[in-house]
Amino acid sequence: MIAPRPAVREPLAIRAHPLVFALVLFLASELMFFASLFAAYYDLRAIDGAAWPPPGTALDAGPATFATLLLALSSVTVYLAARQFDRGAARVRAWLLATALLGALFLVVAVRGWARANFSISTSAYGSMFFTMTGFHALHVLAGIVLLIGLTIGLRKPAFAADHRAGAEAIMFYWHFVFVVWVGLWATIYFVR
Repeated sequence: MIAPRPAVREPLAIRAHPLVFALVLFLASELMFFASLFAAYYDLRAIDGAAWPPPGTALDAGPATFATLLLALSSVTVYLAARQFDRGAARVRAWLLATALLGALFLVVAVRGWARANFSISTSAYGSMFFTMTGFHALHVLAGIVLLIGLTIGLRKPAFAADHRAGAEAIMFYWHFVFVVWVGLWATIYFVR
């Protein structure tokens, strides 16, 4: 007698939450945007005979490095917020507010750096690239802070229960993206000569 064949199980379809998928597409477009800024920066830097940065351009890496540490710490705090979702909204709120505060401090350092710069956006191609790159990044940080505060307020709603937190995870992924982009900008602007 022939043994019956075991039933073949179809593999489970693993699908990303539509919101997370949309965020991945959005971050891909943002990555292309920042890649074009990096390409323009390096293209201008590669022009034969052009001093980069131009003579007399003073860049202080100290405040930018401090700002980098602030964003690195904020990436840790948003990670800790994600780890607290199953332990109660109060803990999550505390970590999210700490992340938003660190982001706001980053913006303060950035604005102070712009105010102290001895060049402007119209001084040279370098000034244009510096203020465009750091300015757009600052707008992304500001958008992230708004999202984090909105998430903090929204934690009172049942939509952020354990089974329904794709929006929160998307915001946290966005924040990590903002940090990673800054590391590239910081290294490019302050250390690649």
